[in-house]
Amino acid sequence: MAPFNLFFLLHLLFIPTTYYIQPYDGGFISGVISNKGIDFAKDLLIEKGIESIVLLNLPEIENSAQVPLVGKAKVVLSHITIKDIQVNSSSVMIGESGIVVVVSGATAHLSMKWNYTVSSWLIPIGISDSGTASIKVKGMQVGLTLSLKNKEGRLKLSLLDHGCYVGDLSIKLDGGAAWLYQLLVDAFEENIASSVEEGISGKIKEGITKLDNFLQALPKQISLDETAALNVSFVGNPVLSNSSVAVAIDGLFTRTSQILVPQSYKKGYQVSSACGGLPKMIKVSIHENVFKSASLVYFNAGKMQLIIDELPDQALLNTAGWRFIVPQLYKRYPNDNMQINVSASFPPVIQVGYQDIGATVSVDITINVLEGGETIPVACISVDISASCSVEILGNNIAGRIRLQNFSAYLKWSKIGKLRIHLIQSLVSSALKTVVLPYLNRQLKSGYPLPTIDDYGFQNSIVLYNYPWISVCSDASFIEQD
Repeated sequence: MAPFNLFFLLHLLFIPTTYYIQPYDGGFISGVISNKGIDFAKDLLIEKGIESIVLLNLPEIENSAQVPLVGKAKVVLSHITIKDIQVNSSSVMIGESGIVVVVSGATAHLSMKWNYTVSSWLIPIGISDSGTASIKVKGMQVGLTLSLKNKEGRLKLSLLDHGCYVGDLSIKLDGGAAWLYQLLVDAFEENIASSVEEGISGKIKEGITKLDNFLQALPKQISLDETAALNVSFVGNPVLSNSSVAVAIDGLFTRTSQILVPQSYKKGYQVSSACGGLPKMIKVSIHENVFKSASLVYFNAGKMQLIIDELPDQALLNTAGWRFIVPQLYKRYPNDNMQINVSASFPPVIQVGYQDIGATVSVDITINVLEGGETIPVACISVDISASCSVEILGNNIAGRIRLQNFSAYLKWSKIGKLRIHLIQSLVSSALKTVVLPYLNRQLKSGYPLPTIDDYGFQNSIVLYNYPWISVCSDASFIEQD
C-alpha cells in the first residue's frame, strides 16, 4: 500500500466525531476502552505482530543480468530472513467505519545467502561463487484497517485493507566482487522490497485471522458454579468514536443448564465514560439488573439456605441455653440439641446507590430440635434484614463485604406457644453478626475473577457508584501465571 493510499483512506474514514455514543440497546454490562487503552492495545498488537514477523523466511529470488566483459550472470538469493524490526512511530485512529493502525518510519534488518554463476564465450568454463549478505530496510510504512461487528453474539474482526511500503534499501555483501554488489542493487532491489512488502502483508492477514478466530472462540456463557452462569454474549455492534471503543454484553445470570435464547431489551440506558477524572484504560459498568438476576437464579434454585449447627457459643444450640428466654421449649424438650435453618422467603431486593449497593433480604428462621435422631421444627421467625455491600478489586478479582444496617422480626408460627420476640431478637442479632454475615463475607472475600484476555487483566482499579450502575475503572497489565 503506497503512502498516498494510506492518507486517502484516513481522510475518508476519519471525519471527526465530537460526541460520545454508548451502545446501550439492552446490554447490562458495558465496556469502554479509552484513548489510553486503545494506545496500549495498539502497542500490544504491534509487539505481537513483530514477534510473528521476526525470523520470517521470504521466498527465494532468482534473476540474471548481462555484466560487461564478464558475461551473463545468474544470481540466486536464498534464505532471506527478517531478523529484526524497529518501530520509530505508530498511531491508531478510530472512526465510525473502522479502526486504522499505522506504523511509519520502521526499520528492518534482513540476512540472506547469495550465489552466482557466470558463463561467457571468453570463459568456456563457468565460474561461480557464494556468500552471505545483510540488508537494511528504512522508511518502512505499514497500515491496516479493521472492522469490528457483532455476529450472533460474538465480535467479528475483519481486515478491510492492509499493506506495507518499503522506502530505502541498502545491501552489505560478505565477500563477492564489486560488480556483484552493483548487480544486486540494480537488479534485485525492487525484488527484495516487493518480497518484504508481500511477506509482511501476508503476516498481517494471518495475524488478524488468528485474532478473529480467538474472538469467535470466546464463550457466550460463563459457568460460575453448578447453579448459575453469566450470559456474556454481545448485544448490538460496538460503537466507535474518535476517543473510545464501547461494547455492550447481555450480562444477566441464568441457570447453568438453561439454553440461551434471544432477549427483548429496553433501550435508553446511558453511562458516562468518565472515571472520576483519572486517566484509565478501561471502564466496565454493571447494571443493578445483573445482581437482581443473580438473586433470582439462586433463589429459584433453592440455594439461599443455611443450616446452622455450630456456633461460637455452642450452648445456644441446646434447649438449656434457651430455658430463660423460651421456657416452654426447655420444658418440652429438656437438654436437647438444636439446629437453626435460615432460608430466604423472597429473592433479595438489590439496588445500586451512590456509595454502595443496598440489599433487603427476608428470611425465615426455623428452630429445629434434634431428638432421637429426628429433626422436629418447633417455631419459625420471619426476619427482614437491610444490609449494604461495598465492592473492591483484589488483584484480578472483584470482591465484596456485607454490613448489617437494620432488621426486624416477628413470629410466623409456633408449636410451643407464643414467644417473646423482643428477647429472641438479641439471639437473632448474635446469629447474624457471628455466623450468617461472617459466612457470607468469607464467600465474598475470595471474589469472582474479572475477565482476562490473553493473560492480560486489571491493574490499579477503582470502583465508582452511579445509580443504577457500578463501574470498575482500571488499567491493564500482564498477569503472571503460577
